[in-house]
This record gives sequence, structure tokens and C-alpha cells, in this order.
Amino acid sequence: MKRAYNFNAGPSALPLAVLEKAQKELVDFQNTGMSVMELSHRSKEYEAVHNRAKELLYELLQIPENYDILFLQGGASTQFSMIPMNLLQEGQVANYVLTGSWSEKALKEAKKVGATHVSASSKDEKHNFIPALENIQLSENAAYLHITSNNTIYGTQWKVFPKVNVPLIADMSSDILSRPLPVENFGMIYAGAQKNLGPSGVTVVIIRKDLIGKEDENIPTMLKYSTHAEKNSLYNTPPTFGIYMLSLVLEWVKEQGGVKAIEKANEEKAAILYDAIDASNGFYIGHAKEDSRSLMNVTFNLSDSELEKQFLQEAKEKGFVGLNGHRSIGGCRASIYNAVPKEACIALRDFMIEFQKQHG
Repeated sequence: MKRAYNFNAGPSALPLAVLEKAQKELVDFQNTGMSVMELSHRSKEYEAVHNRAKELLYELLQIPENYDILFLQGGASTQFSMIPMNLLQEGQVANYVLTGSWSEKALKEAKKVGATHVSASSKDEKHNFIPALENIQLSENAAYLHITSNNTIYGTQWKVFPKVNVPLIADMSSDILSRPLPVENFGMIYAGAQKNLGPSGVTVVIIRKDLIGKEDENIPTMLKYSTHAEKNSLYNTPPTFGIYMLSLVLEWVKEQGGVKAIEKANEEKAAILYDAIDASNGFYIGHAKEDSRSLMNVTFNLSDSELEKQFLQEAKEKGFVGLNGHRSIGGCRASIYNAVPKEACIALRDFMIEFQKQHG
């Protein structure tokens, strides 16, 4: 079977080795006579899968012991509400840095819960850069500072993270596990799994333990971090198959040499495409400023809109999937998450060069 060149922004590519292992174990998981999807979430077989996923996350991201890992549902979008509901106290202000659509959506939900403040924004320049650290202005009585570490739609990524005297919270849905992280500098990190961690359906929350349990008692039970922390994310039935797949992806990352090795591979993949854009003499126009370029989402336009449509159509015919930019801004976008092989980036680079020769 010929695998597609999958550049989808999410759900996105999964490692072939992971898919093959899951296929092998799908009907009979570890001689149980059942699929992992059929196991009780209270069984010792599933509990081992669940705890192994947590163990690998602690190891690969070097998460300190004073942090808890939660496996939740509802995607990162549910966290937009859960964060202020759990961490924004009366008289405090939730602070947000706006660098794209997802941070704007997070702010919108926080406004429904309490007071908010925009500490910095790149909106005036169509979110083509990450604000300088010195331009981030916290409000008085700040409860936390929220950032989005990588912006899938605009193709920008934080290279250095703010150091602030309030909890730093990051939506890392699109670049978690793509590079080493100073986890100890964050109060909380959260991520939908469907880009670098596994299939859709699981949301990983890494939260400092002292931040758990401060919520108002009137918050619905399922929206309290304490509910899930106290029960090892087994208060209700978790997305068991998704967590199983997450554990396989984490094993794969470990086999590749860990997060540092993954980072090196990601840098090489991104350079292949950015070099093609930079060498095109304006035929391809990158959206993000060079110092803010994402290693996960390479966004660009062609100088002519009709030619851009032709580029996307021909790319599709040649087996490149998911290159259309987000519906809100159009253009082109190659999402090159951890599982996208280098060969796919080389193939896209070669197509870009050939297309320019024919139409430039």
C-alpha cells in the first residue's frame, strides 16, 4: 500500500510503526481475547496501559514530581473554559497573549468566567509574529498568563517562553513533544492529542499540584481538575483506545531517541521547506516572520491567487494531502508534525521547485 503524503493539520499523521502495532493487537490485546477497546477501564490490563502512558510522559518531558498528568476529554477547547473556572479567583484577572485564532477563542471563554486582560497581541500584523518578551504587560492581580505555544493557522511558534511571577499556562496542542521543554517554568501545559500525541479524543493536562483544588465548589464535578486528579483520570470512563494509542506513540518517541532527537528531525524537515520558500525569489511567500517561524506548520502563499489554486490542485493530484491553508485565511500550509517523515518534506520541496519552473 502506498501511504499518502499527509500534511493534515489535525487529526494528522501517526507513525506507521504505531499503526502497524495497533493493527496487530487490535483483535486480541495481550492474550485477553478482547480488543483494547473492549477492556474494562477498571481492569488490570487497561490500568497498566493507562499508567504506562503517564510514566512515559513524565520520562520524555522530564516532568517534575510536583506535577500531575490528567487524561481528559473535550479537546483543548474545553480547557479554554476549565482553566478560568478552576484558576481564576474572585478579584483576579486572567491574562492572555493573543497570537492567533486559538488564543482568541481561549480569551473569549475566559471572559465568560471573570475579568481578563490582553498582555500582548500580534493581531494588528495578521498574527505573523510572536510578541517580544519585553512587550508582555501583566495586569494587576494577574491570576495567570496564558499563551499558545504554536499557532497552526498562522505558522508561528514561541522560541523562548515568558518568565513571570504568576502561573504560566500554555496550550501546546500542536507542538507538545516536538522539542524539550522547561516544564518547571509552567503552571500548566495542555494539549489535544491529535497532532503529536495520538488520535483525537484525548486531552493531556500537565498541571502543578498546588494549582489543583482551588476552584469554587459550585463548578460542575466533571469540570474540576481535582475530580480527575483524585481518581487518576478514571472518575468516569476515559477514552481508553486513545490513551492506548498515546502510549504507543510515546514508546515510538522513546525508540527514536527521545524528544531531543525528535527536535533535530523536526528542524531538518522544516529547513527543507523554508529553504525552498526563501530560494523562490518571491514565487512562494512565507506568512510568518523568520524569527517566529513554526517547526510544525509551514504557511505560505503564491504571488498569484489563481496560480495558488492550481498549485493546490496539482499537489492533490500527486498525492499531497492537507496542503490547503485554514479556511479562515486560505493560502497553503504544510503541517509537519513528529510523525511526518522527512521523505514527505523532500517530495513536497521537489514538487514546489518543479511547479515554479513550469509557472514562474
